[in-house]
Amino acid sequence: MTYSFLQHYWWFLVSLLGALLVFLMFVQGANSMVRTLGYTEEGRRLIINSTGRKWEFTFTTLVTFGGAFFASFPLFYSTSFGGAYWLWMIILFTFVLQAVSYEFQNKLGNLLGAKTFQTFLAINGFLGPLLLGGAVATFFEGSNFIVMKDNLIDAQSFTPVISHWANASHGLDALLNPWVLVFGLAVMFLARVLGSLYIINNVNDDDIRSRAAFQLPGSSLAFVVLFVVYLVHLLLKDGFAYDDSGLIVIEPYKYLHNFLDMWYLLIVLLIGVVLVLFAIGRSFADKKWIWGIWPAGIGVVLVVLSLLLCAGWNNTAYYPSTADLQSSLTIQNSCSSEFTLTTMAIVSILIPFVLAYIWHAWWSIDKKKLDVTEITDDHAY
Repeated sequence: MTYSFLQHYWWFLVSLLGALLVFLMFVQGANSMVRTLGYTEEGRRLIINSTGRKWEFTFTTLVTFGGAFFASFPLFYSTSFGGAYWLWMIILFTFVLQAVSYEFQNKLGNLLGAKTFQTFLAINGFLGPLLLGGAVATFFEGSNFIVMKDNLIDAQSFTPVISHWANASHGLDALLNPWVLVFGLAVMFLARVLGSLYIINNVNDDDIRSRAAFQLPGSSLAFVVLFVVYLVHLLLKDGFAYDDSGLIVIEPYKYLHNFLDMWYLLIVLLIGVVLVLFAIGRSFADKKWIWGIWPAGIGVVLVVLSLLLCAGWNNTAYYPSTADLQSSLTIQNSCSSEFTLTTMAIVSILIPFVLAYIWHAWWSIDKKKLDVTEITDDHAY
């Protein structure tokens, strides 16, 4: 295994984790509609107990995604998580709100009331996907940071800080970019689409299923329009490339060139889009068909995976700097040592076993569809 292969391999694994995270945000999507789907307290508890069975998958994947980035591309971790900390702190805070809300909303001595914690779940349902989508959009739109590796070797100005944000917003400035907001909103509406499909599949209640089906067309239309607009923008915009010496240059139509050069990613993208549209269309046309979450989920993973690979492969700077072009991060200049990547690659052989365990746990949880008898259990949320 060459060093270059390891860099590409680990970008693939990080991208796969990111794609799985976007799929698992059906939890946030369903929670954002908890009061719309459940008009009664019993109905709302059904929705919350349905997503409550899966929220730990989402949270664990988010943490694993961050950990994998830290281990394989530490300069990105220190630059983004350390520089854009206001953006990441808000994201993490909404997920902490989610965890607390599940555990305490129906506990004895709850002074805030169940509705307050349900509101917290809805806040996470809206802000979580929106801000995570915005963070991913910066892979294409760029962020305002400067990297100074010379700080580590300059004896006169030695400092362990080699990257810093170029303004005082520390990541919040990304939300001023309209294209970041377009992509973030697309992810938010996608989460609502996935949430509707998941509830249709998981909750055995005709009224809730009909309400989820009613929500599906509006969220789907908003998602498709926003995604298509951003995809056209992406294919036509200038990108950030680098040569063998590591010099960063602006290349017109870079991401279009990437999809043409890596035609297999274009095929993966198109298959993913078809699967998502099929799931939406079939679920809308056939009210008795409850399996839309699976083709949609596979399609989302394929689409997000192809986009993230397009952002980092084919000599592309995956984290462009709008403050200093040469500070842009690539899989070549931001990765761990060859020894570290090799060691982790050996450990990554265990990943299929972990995925098999997750699949078994999911199957065991969902063997019986959720109904009103479940919320009378002492362990119900």
